[in-house]
Amino acid sequence: ATVSEPAQKCCTENIQPFLTSILEELMGPVSSGFTEVRSLFDKEVNEIIQDFQKTNDMTKLKENVDQLMNLPFSSVKMEPCYLKVNLLQELLQDLKSRFKVYHIDFVIQRTQNFMQELMENAVYTFEQLFSPSRQADSAKVATTIEKVKLRVLK
Repeated sequence: ATVSEPAQKCCTENIQPFLTSILEELMGPVSSGFTEVRSLFDKEVNEIIQDFQKTNDMTKLKENVDQLMNLPFSSVKMEPCYLKVNLLQELLQDLKSRFKVYHIDFVIQRTQNFMQELMENAVYTFEQLFSPSRQADSAKVATTIEKVKLRVLK
């Protein structure tokens, strides 16, 4: 009871007026990181489509889809996504001094974990939606992959 009123006054005067601008600043790198995840998924599936259109090889298609399933765990391919979020390091340094925000690395790591989780969900959903279509007519497979990709991106 003794601390509640001064703490509320402190939050109302010193933190709450800045929350909107802080969130806007932080969302820039976070949004660009998630946009990069989306772009990477789109690019990888487009490569699968192009490869299939060139070869028309169902065995190779299966291998490519299996490789896609490993995409979230490929640090090399996911690195550009993660680098977008590393900009938080600079933004959070300013917040650290102004608002005593600690554990900056934890915030960045959790954001990167969410990005990996999003990619895991995307490739899993892609595989689940596309799997029944693997037995379809090879002339329709590329179109089906495109439709599944668009559904996942939606």
